[in-house]
Amino acid sequence: MNNLKVLAIIIFWCEMGVSLACPVGDRSIAIRVASYNVEFSRSTTPEQVGNMFKPYHLDIIGFNEAPDGDWTARVGKVLGMKYSFVGKISSANHKDKYKTILSRTPLENTEEHKLTGHGWNPASVVRATIQIQGVSFAFLSLHICKSGASDGHAYSLATKVLPKEKMARVIVVGDYNNKIGDAAMKTVEGAGFRPTWSDLKIDVSKEFTYNAQNPQKNHGVIDHILYRVVTGAKATNGGVIELDTPLSDHKPIWAQIVFPRDPKRVPRSQ
Repeated sequence: MNNLKVLAIIIFWCEMGVSLACPVGDRSIAIRVASYNVEFSRSTTPEQVGNMFKPYHLDIIGFNEAPDGDWTARVGKVLGMKYSFVGKISSANHKDKYKTILSRTPLENTEEHKLTGHGWNPASVVRATIQIQGVSFAFLSLHICKSGASDGHAYSLATKVLPKEKMARVIVVGDYNNKIGDAAMKTVEGAGFRPTWSDLKIDVSKEFTYNAQNPQKNHGVIDHILYRVVTGAKATNGGVIELDTPLSDHKPIWAQIVFPRDPKRVPRSQ
């Protein structure tokens, strides 16, 4: 089989969602991720969320304010994503506001970190590692409070959790409750992370992710996907997902991020 035929088959698989983390060139791999604060599923079902995400052929999703139990797994059943992890810390000790991860490939080294600081407490971030085509990634899903540069959950994340991350390729998604340009987000970016909005040239000042159900009182874009810069990765697609009928008070977001496969470009562990 010649190279053109092989390439055609790979492109077909990628478009059909059969091989969802598609190779990009010889030395790169693309991972498709999403983040969604589902407001404890007050306005939707897990099956509706799963059907909404189907066209995006995702590899991994971070949920915020998700119900406990099998809610995340039920989303996965619709999407053919078999692996899920549900944290134990509910945001502000409210009912069914957990951070969860849903993945197409097995989740390893699952854990949850409590975050402390100004504002409502407790907050947390859940973490897991995955392997796609032999490449390892760390994936974190969070829900934190709005804060300043050094007094909140973002500071706790940037100074206590992310510096200890030994994995080279790291993606951190969630409801940050802060806008790009806020002091809290600058603190996270200062830990070596970049928002996908920057690569995609999306002017977030003209968009919003909250409140999807009451646009007149929106708070701008407060949900973000960030990745570790040192790997040489770049977001090549993504954005805010606009729904005719909102399924939550937040809008879902997604991104395709391309990471170099060449270990020479990755100074930390595979």
